[in-house]
Amino acid sequence: MRIQRPTFQRPEPPAPNGGATRVAITLGDPNGIGPEVVLKSLHDPSLVPSMTPVLIGSAHVLRVHADVLGFSDLDIHVVDEVPDEVPHGDVALLDVAEADDPPVTFGATTAEAGRLAMRAVERAVDECLEGTVDAMATAPISKAAINEAGYDVPGHTEFIARRTGSAKPTMMMVAGGLRVGLVTGHVSVAEVPSLITEEAILEKLRVLDASLRRDFAIEDPKVAVLSLNPHAGEAGAFGQEEDEVIVPALEAARQEGFRVEGPLAADGYFATQLDADYDAVLAMYHDQGLVPFKALAFDHGVNYTAGLPIVRTSPDHGTAHGIAGKGMALPGSMRSALELAVAVSRHRQQTEASA
Repeated sequence: MRIQRPTFQRPEPPAPNGGATRVAITLGDPNGIGPEVVLKSLHDPSLVPSMTPVLIGSAHVLRVHADVLGFSDLDIHVVDEVPDEVPHGDVALLDVAEADDPPVTFGATTAEAGRLAMRAVERAVDECLEGTVDAMATAPISKAAINEAGYDVPGHTEFIARRTGSAKPTMMMVAGGLRVGLVTGHVSVAEVPSLITEEAILEKLRVLDASLRRDFAIEDPKVAVLSLNPHAGEAGAFGQEEDEVIVPALEAARQEGFRVEGPLAADGYFATQLDADYDAVLAMYHDQGLVPFKALAFDHGVNYTAGLPIVRTSPDHGTAHGIAGKGMALPGSMRSALELAVAVSRHRQQTEASA
């Protein structure tokens, strides 16, 4: 059985200045598939005209992965700052490794790997804030490895939010016209009901609406909001959150001028409503939104962080330690993350230019 995948893609606007969009690309966990999917994506010549890629990580790690892939002709230029241009076929890299030859142990979870991955993320965020790049795309990290390295964060999203001073970021999964936001993210299922509040839902709707307008050039977005309980609570038989929390939150959102509908049963929405006139869907918790999203778009889905002052995208998969170093990783999601970073950056520039 093959599930039908969404294919709609909003046209990418031209760069306001006529030049390529500068994208900082972190290599992710050196023991995972991050460097591999980055290299495979950059070997796609159709990306070159729209983007100036600047890799951030370790030149040694990149060469190890390039050797596995047989990319012996890879010409890596280690730079101290973001260049204005990158020669066709070459790779510019900001090397943030503490040692010249950091270890690469495919499939291993190590503090060294976590530390290197996060140093790259730190540098990419700083380059975005300084305006030397227009966007950043992050290859997958290992949450276990970054915790071993001393980073007390659940993942990229929360770390980048802290570093940019963003109080309420929202994870938005994107695959063409399919966009899925979350009220709660990386928390245990047991905690979810207590975190579903009127204010939490309203905050996420505000962030989603603003992002759809600014980042996706949608003038009057319409958002479907899912229920927490099965069958939208079945008139209270399966829970009271719909009537007591979600409905009041949607009424408040409408008073603020947002176009929202719900609460909708999650199973019915993803089974029958994907072709409806919605610009995004807001799920109550992680797996409610991501399980159907990945079933529909795992090979080209993108994790986008809405509500940041910078543009950040990431593939929708993890480090895949089990296949690291085998040349088996598919680059479709990473390539889509790069394309979306370029498109969102240009939408923002156009919005700011016309303001």
